[in-house]
Amino acid sequence: MTALEENDPAGRWAALSILAIAMLLAMTTWFSASAVLPQLRSQWNLSTETSSLLTIAVQIGFIVGAVLSATLSLADVIAPRRLILYGAVGAATSNALLVASHGPAVALPLRFATGVCLAGVYPPALKEMATWFRRGRGTALGIMVGALTIGSATPQLVVGLGGVQWQSVIVTTSLLTVAGGIVAAALGRDGPFPFPRARFNPSQAGRSMANRGVRLSSIGYFGHMWELYAMWAWFSVFFAAVLTGHHDAGAYHGAALATFAVIGIGAAGCWVGGILSDRWGRTRAAGLAMALSGTTALLIGFTEHLPTPIVLGIGLFWGFWVVADSAQFSTIVIEVADQSYVGTAVTLQLAVGFVLSVVTIWLIPVVVAAGSWAWAFAMLAPGPFIGVMAMARLRKAPEAALIGGGRG
Repeated sequence: MTALEENDPAGRWAALSILAIAMLLAMTTWFSASAVLPQLRSQWNLSTETSSLLTIAVQIGFIVGAVLSATLSLADVIAPRRLILYGAVGAATSNALLVASHGPAVALPLRFATGVCLAGVYPPALKEMATWFRRGRGTALGIMVGALTIGSATPQLVVGLGGVQWQSVIVTTSLLTVAGGIVAAALGRDGPFPFPRARFNPSQAGRSMANRGVRLSSIGYFGHMWELYAMWAWFSVFFAAVLTGHHDAGAYHGAALATFAVIGIGAAGCWVGGILSDRWGRTRAAGLAMALSGTTALLIGFTEHLPTPIVLGIGLFWGFWVVADSAQFSTIVIEVADQSYVGTAVTLQLAVGFVLSVVTIWLIPVVVAAGSWAWAFAMLAPGPFIGVMAMARLRKAPEAALIGGGRG
C-alpha cells in the first residue's frame, strides 16, 4: 500500500461507496424498457424483431456515444464527475419521455438517446475510481461494476413484485438515474492519484489499440461481451419458457424475479473477481471467470425441461461468473495504456465490445426460433473461450509486468 493510501484508507473506501451508489442508481435506465417488454408487446402489438430492437437501440446508442466520447477524448478532457452528471441527466430525460410515446416509432430513438447518454456515465466512473486506488484496484473496480450490475437488474425486481404499470417503472428508473448523477457530482471527489491532463487529440482513439496490452485486454473484453448482454437481455424470456413448460401460472412475475436474482448475483461475482484479480493476477482471474461462464453457456439451454430449481441454480452460477471478469479488462487498460488518455482507451474498448453485444442480442431470438434455447445459448460460448486465450497470451507478454503490481 502506498503512503497516500495508508494515510487515508477511510477516504478511498468512502469514495468507492459514493461512486458505487451513483453507478447503481444511474444505470437503472439501461434495462428499464427490457424489463417491461411483455407489457409493451401487448399494448403496442410488437413483433419479436421490434422487441429485440428496444434492447438493441440502447446498445447502439451506447456505442455511438462511446465512439464520439473516445474521438473527442471527453473522458480525459471533462472532469469525470461532471461528465457523469451530464450523462445521467440526459439518460433520465430520454428514458422518461417514453411514457409519452405510443409505439416503437418514438420509443426506439428515445432508447438510442438513452444509450448515447449512458456512455457519459460508465467509462468516466471507472476512471474516477482508479484515481483512488493503486493497491486493490481490481477489487475497487469490481465493486463498481457490481453496482452497475445491480442497477441493471433493478427494473426486473420492480416488475417481479407485481402490480406495477410500465409507466411507473420508466418514471422510477429515470428519477433514480438523475439521483445517481447528483450523488456523483455533489458527494464525490478526486482521488490522490490523478491522471495527467490531456488535450483534445482525436488520433488517440486509434493509437490506443497499437498498445499490445490494451489490444489483448480488449480481445478478452470483446469475447466477454459476446456473451454477457445477450444473457442478461434474454434470460427472463428463457426462464419464462421454463416456467410455462412446467405450467406455472405466474411465469411473467416469476421470470422477472428469477432474472433479478441471476443478474444481481453478478454483483457478488464482480467482488470475488476483483479479489482474485488482486491476489492471483488479472489475467488469471478473468480467464477463470470466462472458462466457467462459457462452459455454463454451452450447457444451460439443454436444461430447459429439468426441474425449475435446478435450472435456476445453474442460472445463478452463470450470472455469478458471466460478469465476474468485466471490471478487470478496464483495470488492465488503466494500468497499461498511455496515462494521459486512459479514459479514451477504456471508452473505445467499451464501444467495440458493445458492437458485439448487439450482434448476439439480435441473434438469440433468431436461433431460438430456428432451433432451440440450447443452441442459442451455446452460440455465446466461443466468445469467452477466445477471451481465455487472449488472457493466456497477455500473461506471457512483457506488458504483464505493468498489470496488478506485476502479477499479470
